[in-house]
Amino acid sequence: MDNLWVEGAIGAIKAFVFVYDIITYPVYLILQRPWQKKQLSRRVKAKAISKDTHSITYRSVSGPAEIHSKMLAYGVDTLDKMLLYVLKMFSNKRCLGTRQIIAEEDERQPNGRIFKKYVMGDYKWRTFKDVNEEAVRFGRGLRVLGHLPKQNIVIFAETRAEWMIAAHGCFKQNFPVVTLYATLGEDAIAHGINETEVTVVVTTHDLLPKFRNILSKTPCVKTVIYMEDQLNKTDTTGFKSDVTILPFREVLQKGETATIESYPPTKDDIAIIMYTSGSTGVPKGVLLTHDNMMNTMGAYADAVPIYNDDLFLGFLPLAHVFELLAESVCLLTGVPIGYSTPLTMIDTSSKIKKGTKGDASVLHPTCLTAVPLILDRIYKGIYDKVEKGTPFRKSLFKFAFEYKRVWMRRGFSCPIVDRIVFSQTRQLLGGKVRLILSGGAPLSPDTHELIKICLCDHVTQGYGLTETCSCATVMDHHDRTTGRAGGPTTLCDIRLVDWEEGNYRVSDKPYPRGEILIGGKNISRGYYKNPDKTREDFFEEDGRRWFKTGDIGECQEDGVIKIIDRKKDLVKLQAGEYVSLGKVETELKTCPVVENICVYGDASKDYTVALVVPNQAHLKNLAMRLDLPEDLTFEQQCSNPRIEQAVIAALAEHGRKCKLEKFEIPAQVKLCTEVWSPDMGLVTAAFKLKRKDIQERYQTEINRMYAS
Repeated sequence: MDNLWVEGAIGAIKAFVFVYDIITYPVYLILQRPWQKKQLSRRVKAKAISKDTHSITYRSVSGPAEIHSKMLAYGVDTLDKMLLYVLKMFSNKRCLGTRQIIAEEDERQPNGRIFKKYVMGDYKWRTFKDVNEEAVRFGRGLRVLGHLPKQNIVIFAETRAEWMIAAHGCFKQNFPVVTLYATLGEDAIAHGINETEVTVVVTTHDLLPKFRNILSKTPCVKTVIYMEDQLNKTDTTGFKSDVTILPFREVLQKGETATIESYPPTKDDIAIIMYTSGSTGVPKGVLLTHDNMMNTMGAYADAVPIYNDDLFLGFLPLAHVFELLAESVCLLTGVPIGYSTPLTMIDTSSKIKKGTKGDASVLHPTCLTAVPLILDRIYKGIYDKVEKGTPFRKSLFKFAFEYKRVWMRRGFSCPIVDRIVFSQTRQLLGGKVRLILSGGAPLSPDTHELIKICLCDHVTQGYGLTETCSCATVMDHHDRTTGRAGGPTTLCDIRLVDWEEGNYRVSDKPYPRGEILIGGKNISRGYYKNPDKTREDFFEEDGRRWFKTGDIGECQEDGVIKIIDRKKDLVKLQAGEYVSLGKVETELKTCPVVENICVYGDASKDYTVALVVPNQAHLKNLAMRLDLPEDLTFEQQCSNPRIEQAVIAALAEHGRKCKLEKFEIPAQVKLCTEVWSPDMGLVTAAFKLKRKDIQERYQTEINRMYAS
């Protein structure tokens, strides 16, 4: 009876909507001009500027926009000059915001356990003038401590306002900033500190305890500066006696009374030594000059529309060049940045006390950056919430989703559907988000489309690497497609080169394919103290610096690049089929039962296998559908053969929906009980898989899957 009622209700809604569409179509056609949107989406973004039998080079057809042109006209070519430049325009405007933590209180959970949760207040803002003054004081304070220009300094800290202030304090005194991810293990941290020979480390209250062990491995370090916690006093006992431990505030005080002048950098000086996440081997320090950074910021400003009333939510690691560049563009254009963390971002985040709003609900941001891992989780979260709803709500959501998808592809927007159906999902991030920038890895077309429909109209995907200052391609703002990385930016050229081993050639039809090389003013000087690897990956040609990415792309008819493979991810199976492991993982990560996945292919076999970290809630539901005992532990569920087979079937069904070939879909799985984290050494700090380490850890299980 309920199903009949739901079908009847949805049928009535469809009939009403059909009549409504007929009546309102002429009005929407005139107001929204969909033909113009589709024309803008299809327009050519880049053209080939040179071609031979084995390579083809593309360049953007666009030129510098207003912000970029002003930077060039005023000679803003260092990060120090950039802050002084924006200070003149936005002196008293909000710049960096920090959410106040009022208290930490116990909260009893339904299962009886007690968790510590935050009671939080409003955002407290520093103006552009405040930020510049604190940066000046911090830089001078470091000089008082004896630090000299061109001496490296490490920032090992979570993303927060003081991170950006500390970095700009260093830029003003020409101290190269060495960035290390907050999630790195002790050995990787010690490696970065020792290789760059730093004597001063800037960290935070939460990360300071790590240095009780690390300092024994880093003999050069003489001073550790920590950013204070809002609630708790920092314990500075138990450290090496010859190392000075100072609060951030004290360094500012030292700089306030100092008469030391700034020692501004030139555009050719090193601004940042950024350690890559290191998916193969130890992390490498990438040398980025002020010139690299400023040219890249100009190219981002060309590619991404920025408005005076925008508000940016900052939460990704600033030690990642993608977030650092995005926030630097915000500073350049006068866009305020409100800081957050994954633990406090939304109302249901793990550290938010019931009754307290998450950061996004208080800030109401209009822009943010995200990596595919986060967007995939939002994708699954939305579907999980829909599945838990009533049959009517599920059917309504499905109808609204398909309805909007159809009209979006025709070039229309659907404001009424957004208000009635999708307003709740949009409130997840404060209700005002108009732009999400995605980078760090390819974004699944399914996730891309769902986020555009349910959360934010403009999901702009880009492509770049630390070695290219996070800049190579950015989707055009009018591009309505999904699954593509955009055309070359105004800063650089993109070259495709034949990769014979993988059977990718620029002569391929319908589109040229090959390894991506990037050339321009965004290309790094190379790797710190690693000349052999620098010579291997970088080269000069006709006065332009180039980087060999190892990624495989195809250039489509409008000059847009699609990332289709990676050299290191390609496996040739026994029957001769090539499998792109990364591509398969990107698609299968959106399967509800998958939390994380690593696909493995043996060249002597004719099928792939997969190591799957399952979603616990979905695995439990799977066990219930199989009528297995309710008291099975998570470990018992993961080792149950019937559940394994059900997961294989779920992956196969999802793979077919994603148009994967049969030989690409894993034929066997191992369900892993441990969550892969950077601390375990199985994923990088940016959560990219470390294939070799995963394979070594699970080699017995891989052998078992192939033996079966």
